[in-house]
Amino acid sequence: ETLLGRLCSRYSMLAASAAILCAVSTAYWTLAPRMPTGVALRAPRQLIAPACSALRGRGGATALGSSRAGRVRAAAPAVEQAEAVSDAPEVVSMDELVSLCKRRGFIFPSSEVYGGFAGFYDYGPLGVELRNNIKRAWWKDFVHKREDMVGLDSSIIGSPQIWKASGHIDGFSDPMVDCKESKLRFRADQLFWARAEVGGELLGYVSLLESGDMEERALAMATKMKKKAGRQGELSLSPLKDFTEATAEEQPLIPSPETGNPGALTAPRDFNLMFQTSVGAMSDAASTAFLRPETAQGIFTNFKNVVSTGRVKVPFGIAQIGKAFRNEITPRNFIFRSREFEQMEIEYFIPPGDEAWKEFHEQWIATSRSWLESIGLRPELLSTDVHPSNKLAHYARACTDVMFTFPFGTQELQGCAARGNYDLTQHAEASGKSMEYYDEASKQRYVPHVIEPSFGVDRLMLAVLTSAYTVDEVGGEERTLLKFHPRLAPVKAAVLPLVKNKPELLAKARHIHERLQRRYYVEFDTAGAIGRRYRRNDEVGTPFCITVDFQTLEDDTVTLRDRDSTEQRRLTLPELLEFMEEAIDA
Repeated sequence: ETLLGRLCSRYSMLAASAAILCAVSTAYWTLAPRMPTGVALRAPRQLIAPACSALRGRGGATALGSSRAGRVRAAAPAVEQAEAVSDAPEVVSMDELVSLCKRRGFIFPSSEVYGGFAGFYDYGPLGVELRNNIKRAWWKDFVHKREDMVGLDSSIIGSPQIWKASGHIDGFSDPMVDCKESKLRFRADQLFWARAEVGGELLGYVSLLESGDMEERALAMATKMKKKAGRQGELSLSPLKDFTEATAEEQPLIPSPETGNPGALTAPRDFNLMFQTSVGAMSDAASTAFLRPETAQGIFTNFKNVVSTGRVKVPFGIAQIGKAFRNEITPRNFIFRSREFEQMEIEYFIPPGDEAWKEFHEQWIATSRSWLESIGLRPELLSTDVHPSNKLAHYARACTDVMFTFPFGTQELQGCAARGNYDLTQHAEASGKSMEYYDEASKQRYVPHVIEPSFGVDRLMLAVLTSAYTVDEVGGEERTLLKFHPRLAPVKAAVLPLVKNKPELLAKARHIHERLQRRYYVEFDTAGAIGRRYRRNDEVGTPFCITVDFQTLEDDTVTLRDRDSTEQRRLTLPELLEFMEEAIDA
């Protein structure tokens, strides 16, 4: 707080707090790896807003706001902006989350022994359990519990004609920009820029990659530019735009986000995202095939097969879980955007009509969000984003994204699109095979329209981890835990014999462990004091710890400890099995 006050005598509140944030972050990541298991430091960003509030409370903000001419903005609005950050839903930092995932065996960088391989990740012992539990929950709720849904598993590599008909070969691309100096490559729609002016005259341009705090970073960069140029007057910034919106005259003036030099960026050009491979012994044009960039097309090409064999009637859906591959220009934000990922998609076929699709679309948006909350995502981190008509794909009637506040900002978690009958029509024309459906009720033939709710397994897993990460205090000590919904928790319970040197106690604990193993993934843990074992299981999200003690030998009861509340109670084995079934499977 003292340092902030001193810096504000020369710089804006926003620039001062950004400088302190950098310093505190450096100290934080020096200390964080050395902290004992279960002990966490406060995230650096959480330290800044209270200091700003205290400074304003002493009257410092008002004085600072009028003491210097040419300030970017008054201190009081900057303080209010910092306080707005503190009022926003609190989420774990990305570095803390990545560190936990690596330390506890959730997620590893792929090919780490060879220095890693950008855009690919491996899932460790706990990660594969969490990932599979997410997929099982989705399949059970959206397929097994619905009478209007069937499943499918189509191949990863299919005929190249599929991707020609769907438009992927000609149009599945992202705009790409190269930095001629650093040789780095960026997605043009994720590279943002703004025009900086002082007193209405051009100062220069700033550029940066997309993030949750772009406005603050852009302002700090412009402030630094103004100071370096020695300009006096009021600093203003134009609204941030992505590089695709820059005119041909503006592009050479925008600096590279890597080197900071104008003129280093190339003009945007299209980059096809599909991975190409060869099928068969020959490697020529006739053998060229592609790893699928989405699972949806396998559903569309199997539409007639499912209708003729599945005893389904419109409206109905086809669900699929499967791998997809996209050669992303700049994979980033951990598993949020990677080159190999898994999708959980539904193509829900509905009757045609200008009004019929709207009701189905709204139903699927509500159903998707409700399901996300049911598996433990924090409601305050969820929101929706309706795509404006000028941003829709040419075949789409509407698209709404369920958004989630990740550590790096609010981004798309799940999409729900009204796709019309574009895909079925394209495949009918390209293959010469009819995709019409005969409706016995209306006695009409038509090509059904489609509502597409699409989930990414990896992205959803990151949201689950973000929602679950919690730091609280127990018995005067800070602890880190993952508050997974019991349904998703990688380990459902840990069986803990109170001591490990009593054969009769170990035998009883083994019996309970083997009984629970018939239905759930449970662990048997004898290493360390009971309190240390509790903390270890809290940190990996185990919802229940079952302690087998000497009383167990007398009355056949165990102590059940709840992860979130730390409350304990005695249960008989039949009561324990009934409780577990209700908590996990109900």
